[in-house]
Amino acid sequence: MGTEGIGPNGLGPAGLGAAAMGAAALPPRPAALLCVWLLLGSSWGPGPPGVGAVPRPTATYVLDAGSGLGRQFDGIGAVSGGGATSRLLVNYQEPYRSQILDYLFKPNFGASLHILKVEIGGDGQSTDGTEPSHMHYENDENYFRGYEWWLMKEAKKRNPQIKLIGLPWTFPAWIGKGENWPYDYPHVTAYYIISWILGAKQYHDLDIDYIGIWNERAFNSKYIKSPAASPGHFLICLPWLPDVRRMWRTTLEQMRSTC
Repeated sequence: MGTEGIGPNGLGPAGLGAAAMGAAALPPRPAALLCVWLLLGSSWGPGPPGVGAVPRPTATYVLDAGSGLGRQFDGIGAVSGGGATSRLLVNYQEPYRSQILDYLFKPNFGASLHILKVEIGGDGQSTDGTEPSHMHYENDENYFRGYEWWLMKEAKKRNPQIKLIGLPWTFPAWIGKGENWPYDYPHVTAYYIISWILGAKQYHDLDIDYIGIWNERAFNSKYIKSPAASPGHFLICLPWLPDVRRMWRTTLEQMRSTC
């Protein structure tokens, strides 16, 4: 498991990662503490000739909340994606597999992850391997392929409040009618993603909280709007503008009518 925006570090031999795992406290080391105090508590400047350095107080940092403080802390999460990064975990023998899952998802125990983002398999190489799609072709639907369904259920079993996110890295060739570009036919791509969301609920009783657009690729406003036009299920809410990159703000402003 790696992360996007949360951190890509691995956790354990199963490839699960990006969880903030606290290390055991070490005995205090006076010399190290003194060095930290010197770095954080004061700065040093040259003294009079022949005397040496003398301490100089650091400037006071003023926290200005006049324009808001930006995003709140939403929690610590991890990603199972990028092509089979957590593929081995499902084959671990018990009790080791359950112990790893407990350390990842059980509240107040181990990593206690608040968020789990999984790859929406697309039948394509997506960094370290390939994850199967729920729709190999247009008239094919199977919501039991792969192991992400299993992982999400194991996470929910341990923490019913965990947030679930789906994100495509790749798309089957039929989405772009042979082209590696899912935005040429945005309603087809939207249908494909919505099918995954509905399949998660129908077959696994999983509610998907968030859906990403396309991993580390450009976005397309026409495609983003497409699920909003679908009957009945989706409300696209866009982030507060100060929280997003300047280059995205014009497009997001144009799209606010969908929220």
